[in-house]
Amino acid sequence: MEAAKDYIVHIDSKKRITLRGAEYQYYSVREYDNGCIVLEPRELVIPQSISAKTLAEMDRAIANFNQGTVSPAVDLSDF
Repeated sequence: MEAAKDYIVHIDSKKRITLRGAEYQYYSVREYDNGCIVLEPRELVIPQSISAKTLAEMDRAIANFNQGTVSPAVDLSDF
């Protein structure tokens, strides 16, 4: 794969680097023991659906409810 940009950066006194002409505002950073740093662009968007992790938590909550593993009832009479 051909590099779109190739330039040298330095770390400033606060351990920061500057990306020239960055197309995205947010990046996911992975730093490896050999000194390689991988930046992957991230766009913060409203999800179109419920994530798999959330669905798994909901399934676990319903399974606990069906087994009777629930907290005591909450008294809402004051409201």
